[in-house]
Formats: sequence, structure tokens, C-alpha cells
Amino acid sequence: MYGINVHRAVIAAKEKFSGPTVHFVNSNYDEGNIISQTKVKLSNNETPESLAKKVQDAEKIQLINVLKDFINSKN
Repeated sequence: MYGINVHRAVIAAKEKFSGPTVHFVNSNYDEGNIISQTKVKLSNNETPESLAKKVQDAEKIQLINVLKDFINSKN
């Protein structure tokens, strides 16, 4: 599952948090070791589109931080 379908499923499951994960790539889809995860809190009136925006905003910050850590040899 990917894209807007993930956000729909998170809302349907009444989850309180979602968020992006950065992981190493291996031969299986989305199964590499996790490098970083970020939590995004869902609001009471969350829509798949509003959640997608929150997660995308978090992804941008997260990716920059992960790259900085790699540059500084923290991972």
C-alpha cells in the first residue's frame, strides 16, 4: 500500500499518529533496516489529503536531518 491509500487506512484504523520512515533499501519493498522515523499527530477532523500534507512536510525535514547525520558519520 502506498500514497493516499496509506493515509486513508491510517484514518480508518483511528490511529493517533502516522509519519514517514527512512530506511535502507533491500530486495523487499519497505523492509530495509529503519534509519529514522518521525511521528505526525492526527487531528480529530483529519482527511487523507491533510494527513498527506503533514507527512510530506515532516518528510522534508526528516530527510535533511538524516542526510546531515550521514555526512557527520552518525549512522
